[in-house]
Amino acid sequence: MTSVETRPETIPPPSAPTASSASQRYRAVWRWHFYAGLFVAPVLLVLAITGSIYLFKEPFEEWRYQDVRTLASPVTTALPLSEQIAAAQRTLPGSPVMSVIPPTSPDRTTRVILQGADSGPWAQGISVYVDPGTAAVVGQIDDGATFMRVVRTIHGELMSGTIGDRVVEIAACWALILVATGTYLWWSGRRTRKRATRSARGRLRRLHILAGVGGGAVVVFLVVSGLPWSGVWGDGLQRIQDRTGSTYPNADDYPHTSTPPLSGDLSANPDAKVPWAAERLPVPASQDGHAGHGGTHGVLQPGALPVEAALATARPAIRACPPVECDLKVLLPDGPRGVYTIVAEPRRDPSAAQTLHVDQYSGRVLVSYGWAEYGVLAKAVEQGVALHEGRRYGTANLIVMLGACLTLITLVVTGAWMWWKRRPRGRAGAPARATDRRTAYGVIAIMALLGLLFPLAGATMVAVLLLDRLVLRRIPAATRVLG
Repeated sequence: MTSVETRPETIPPPSAPTASSASQRYRAVWRWHFYAGLFVAPVLLVLAITGSIYLFKEPFEEWRYQDVRTLASPVTTALPLSEQIAAAQRTLPGSPVMSVIPPTSPDRTTRVILQGADSGPWAQGISVYVDPGTAAVVGQIDDGATFMRVVRTIHGELMSGTIGDRVVEIAACWALILVATGTYLWWSGRRTRKRATRSARGRLRRLHILAGVGGGAVVVFLVVSGLPWSGVWGDGLQRIQDRTGSTYPNADDYPHTSTPPLSGDLSANPDAKVPWAAERLPVPASQDGHAGHGGTHGVLQPGALPVEAALATARPAIRACPPVECDLKVLLPDGPRGVYTIVAEPRRDPSAAQTLHVDQYSGRVLVSYGWAEYGVLAKAVEQGVALHEGRRYGTANLIVMLGACLTLITLVVTGAWMWWKRRPRGRAGAPARATDRRTAYGVIAIMALLGLLFPLAGATMVAVLLLDRLVLRRIPAATRVLG
């Protein structure tokens, strides 16, 4: 994402064909870098700021909600989870249970997530915290209105749903293209930057270059590891994962429906959802001859096992996630054919994660899906996600990711500031178009390859080229402003 200011005296004279070709290529790349940075800078700035805040989600929420999450004295004997759930439901009568998160230590409360005013798999719900020893309700929190949930929504979709998600993905993809073009500009222009940078604009340029060269690689990792959450690119990556060796259950395991639901659709609550690698894992059906049809998610059917019994049958199948290093999340069955979904989520090492689907009547583990079943791509993504969130290697990991966010903020601010200081009055101050068609077409071909890797960025490239060629060049005023 390095931007380099070209001065007239640094452009080689036209009499040197080779140098002229290099200058034309430099100008074409710089023009793409300039406009891409100008258009996506606001979104990248928002992503970097919200991302740096969200890195501290766990310590912030531990401090903010310690009054409902922590007990004054440890519990020696806990009541059955079913009794604790019943106590939570009495606070919101008639609300189905979305998921249950048992305490990880004797001094912690049980978290019961009930369905709030919104319904469906994307609803956040209301978290009710219950004392395991007495089943007394300690407090409740609207998960959709917490500070970190708002930060996450801005970070992931700019609080604009699907449209916001697409805008974020476009900006993230263009960030990678900015790093690539900026690296080229820095490398090809390094011999011409011999003048002392004592002016304010020169100092900005130097800071911009240092940030790009010093932190560009970490910024690339930050963007790439975040793209699996995006709508188009992330969905495509998951489909590739489907075809690259992950051992999903056989289709014969789903005799009651031709299109089984997917595990990722069971819950979108960030604190009670399956890992990325298991989001496209088909959900099997519970087998019971007398079960009827219909029913509501989170409402147990006649003959179904209580939550504590389903959890007890699943615990022996959990391979490598001891309670001191792991959180357990229990998602209740969705209707008569639904299953208990139990997610073992490690706090650091994603190789200990596991997703289990348990028959709600027999307690039989129908699916156990963890690291051994992940494909190579899924393993890489899960490790990347843990690093992206700053939790894989503790404080050191968090500091590096925070540094990447601050680097991105520095690049955006210095880039925009340099443009603002150098722009001519009444014009955008963009680099002039390359006059050599072969050079321009060569740069466009390279950009097209990047566009194929990142479809939404490719679509915006085509839109910009068509707009430039078919509209802007025909309007003299636009040509004067945009160059």
